[in-house]
Amino acid sequence: MLGPRWLYLHGFASGPGSAKGSRLADHYAEKSVTVECLDLRRPSMEHLRLSAMIAHVRGAIGTPEDRAVVLGSSLGGLTAARVAEEDARVCALVLLAPAFRLVERWRTRIGEAEWEAWRTTGFLETKDHARGGMARVDFAFTEDVAHVEARGDGWPDVRVPTLIIHGTRDDIVPVEGSRRWATGKQHVHLVEVDDGHELVASLDLIVREADRHLASFLQR
Repeated sequence: MLGPRWLYLHGFASGPGSAKGSRLADHYAEKSVTVECLDLRRPSMEHLRLSAMIAHVRGAIGTPEDRAVVLGSSLGGLTAARVAEEDARVCALVLLAPAFRLVERWRTRIGEAEWEAWRTTGFLETKDHARGGMARVDFAFTEDVAHVEARGDGWPDVRVPTLIIHGTRDDIVPVEGSRRWATGKQHVHLVEVDDGHELVASLDLIVREADRHLASFLQR
């Protein structure tokens, strides 16, 4: 029996060649597992849409009979969770500092003045971690995210085994969101680490915890 496809989803303003994605792909290649690092700049960085990311991931899973293990970082973690809640082909998740409640957090973090400037001008300048320099994202991105996050109580309704790894010093996506979402969910395991949002000091721990969480899929 063939195992599931393994997909990695990068974070905001990052790309398929990100450090965490590359490390995970290299690690699992040694175990004869191919991790596909998807490009989530959908339809483009300037006109980013969470709904388009979700559709792209669902298409990448394959046929209705296929299954997928999905690993995602930050915005990619949010995307992975939103895919899992509507697509039964997802059988397990690994979420790294998932960006739950993105719109309300972002608005609070940048402040009302900058938020209104974004709305008025239509675009926000941001650092492009994948290609260098600066990029811009249109305000409609936030409206699209808000539409997706309006489902239910605003939190993803995920029922598959889920591992979350989140830094306690994360000042971009505070760990409190993961703590709140994981509370009371027997199928969710939260691992807190002494690290920031990028989790660069925790790469070894990430692969160890992911191996443990995904052991049944590695044995197939």
